[in-house]
Amino acid sequence: MLPDWLEPPPEALAGLNASEEEAGAALACEAPGIRQFAALLSPRADALLETVAQRARDATARHFGKTIALYAPLYLSNLCGSGCAYCGFASDRRQARRTLGAAQIDAELDALAAKGFEEVLLLTGERTARAGFDYVLDAVARAAARFHLVTVESFAMTAEEYGALARAGCTGITLYQETYDPEVYAAVHRWGPKRDYRFRLETPARALAAGMRTAGLGVLLGLAEPRRDALRLFRHVEHLRRRYWQGGIAVSFPRIRPQRGGFTPPHPVDEKLLARIILAFRIAWPDLPLTLSTRERAEFRDGMAGLGISRMSIESRTTVGGYRGGAEESGGQFEVCDQRDLRGFCAALEAKGLQPVFKNWDAVYR
Repeated sequence: MLPDWLEPPPEALAGLNASEEEAGAALACEAPGIRQFAALLSPRADALLETVAQRARDATARHFGKTIALYAPLYLSNLCGSGCAYCGFASDRRQARRTLGAAQIDAELDALAAKGFEEVLLLTGERTARAGFDYVLDAVARAAARFHLVTVESFAMTAEEYGALARAGCTGITLYQETYDPEVYAAVHRWGPKRDYRFRLETPARALAAGMRTAGLGVLLGLAEPRRDALRLFRHVEHLRRRYWQGGIAVSFPRIRPQRGGFTPPHPVDEKLLARIILAFRIAWPDLPLTLSTRERAEFRDGMAGLGISRMSIESRTTVGGYRGGAEESGGQFEVCDQRDLRGFCAALEAKGLQPVFKNWDAVYR
């Protein structure tokens, strides 16, 4: 049984099939809610795409200026005891496994700092004996000594654990529900602690209540019907912003990429639909940080930068130990599409009149 706050109202579900006129009315609304958001996801809204994009661009510039915040992901371990059907780290995937030791973590962090990054996202697989809470806590402390912003994308934790991470210097978490469809969720999470839908669903709330500054949400587009997942993601954002207004919410838009195991998305999402979802979120939530990772093509990322997206990763490695060598010793979680280096990516942003931003937060405010 899903909580009431997660289910979209019937009129929002009906809005997914809105006419062009209804989509136009939604676009003209000064304070769009979930009904207008749904109408902007309607296929008939494609006829208004240029106007939708212009409004999204204006909203992005008004709240974020002509800036794109940059961060780098750092994979600490690809050990995992879960059986997520779509993930290259699932425990039944045949690949070399690796966990960075303390000296290796320091070397990776130093390599990223030398490139100029001020924000790092630390990633692991699901909780294991070798890469559990204490391991993540130590990595956070090491990262916080070097970076102003340290966030974690890892296994779901308790409120007490998130409080300890916050005290060690962690400023936020990213944790995707993957899909809000409970039947699909049960089917793709074949074994392991991640099968607990409600525990995962309530994790961002626990993190914010424990003192985290931000919580990043998202769905893995392609697992379930994407527009319905987007509606529930909207409701999740709405719920958290109402209850934890002191904290910040961000949204990412990952699509399934090729990975070990060869999982094929049952609901493939093309770039036009992905763009429509991103633009609808920007119009409905003008001040919400929206993130697009290197899963996407360079040309698509360049097009969405400043149009709705305000935050991006670059020079991403989904292997363990990918920044200082040794990446061949482990397998990646998925294939990276945008493989430009930092200099080339920043040049592309500047050519569009956008400013790459490495620091928008100071560690003193922790």
